[in-house]
Amino acid sequence: QEQLVESGGGLVQAGGSLRLSCAASGRTFSSYNMGWFRQAPGKEREFVAVLSLRRTSTYYSDSVKGRFTVSRDNAKNTVYLQMNSLKPEDTAVYYCAAVREVFGLSPRPSTYEYWGQGTQVTVSS
Repeated sequence: QEQLVESGGGLVQAGGSLRLSCAASGRTFSSYNMGWFRQAPGKEREFVAVLSLRRTSTYYSDSVKGRFTVSRDNAKNTVYLQMNSLKPEDTAVYYCAAVREVFGLSPRPSTYEYWGQGTQVTVSS
């Protein structure tokens, strides 16, 4: 069974950093682009970043551009989200997800086929 499992969330002060990991199991996601989304209480799921299969292209939301970096290790079937200069408004549950390469660097949650269970990130002021 295909599975994505996030880890690395936690509590951090504003200005701090966290690195989220997303480990894929049950299948290889070598034909998928990998994205990160987040959802704060009472808000819709929001696109954060996506990385192409061959790690040659990325797309970030304006709210995280310049602070967050997405990367992947295809040999380990793992995707990472390095988050620097964190702000209280970054507080949310963060999800990784897989989208077929044909959809490109999609920011639309509906195009993603597989989702992790999420990891909580809390940024205190």
